Amino acid sequence: MASSSTAKSIKISVAGIADAASCYCVIVLMSLILLSSVKEDLFTGEPVRGKRFLDRPCEEIYVVGEGETLHTISDKCDDPFIVEQNPHIYDPDDVYPGLVIKITPSKPWNLS
Repeated sequence: MASSSTAKSIKISVAGIADAASCYCVIVLMSLILLSSVKEDLFTGEPVRGKRFLDRPCEEIYVVGEGETLHTISDKCDDPFIVEQNPHIYDPDDVYPGLVIKITPSKPWNLS
């Protein structure tokens, strides 16, 4: 009977240690995420801000809006090969709002 209660208390203490360790892991991971979000830019020494990315005309994944055609999207996003990069577009004239397409600009974005 004594060995049964000892084994039970060991299991309880191991479970408590595992719970504490997982809690500490969560705290460490959240701290790393926070620290990485406020890191400084390596080249200028300035903090990285979201407005640096506002100059990009299109994201890599683009959702077609009302009244847009592949030609207007190609001009806007500087991607002349939209149909080749998106095999799910069978007919270039059959583009509708909400269609998701992949954009690959022909020149890299200027992030400075």
